Amino acid sequence: MQPIPTTHEIRIRVRYAETDQMGILYHGNYFAYFEMGRTELLRSCGRTYREMEEAGIFVVVVKLDCSYKKPAKYDDLLTLRTEVKRVTRVKLEHEYRLFRGEELLAVGHTTLAVVDRDGRIRPVPDWMVPEEYPENR
Repeated sequence: MQPIPTTHEIRIRVRYAETDQMGILYHGNYFAYFEMGRTELLRSCGRTYREMEEAGIFVVVVKLDCSYKKPAKYDDLLTLRTEVKRVTRVKLEHEYRLFRGEELLAVGHTTLAVVDRDGRIRPVPDWMVPEEYPENR
């Protein structure tokens, strides 16, 4: 398997069911998009959340935020850039940038903790640390 990359991009088309009555992407759906970004970042190195969980490794969100710059609208084709910003012994921090073309629509951040099946804090596995960030450990 490959090491986890520092950044990864996915394309997302805003579906009608994800919008409000004005055709604007509902604010809570940005967080679902961020999760899609993390999932595909992981998948890009040959791993899945399912495999992690089967091995007893779980990641839980402990902090989440989003700054909305401009609205995304129904049928927009968006690019979500997910970046691993920092990895400590027990936490992972990601940043998300959502674009429509070159136009920045939103910036989000998550902090995730690694836990076992019983919810006890565990060290971040080495394979989850991008090679570019060994100093963050």
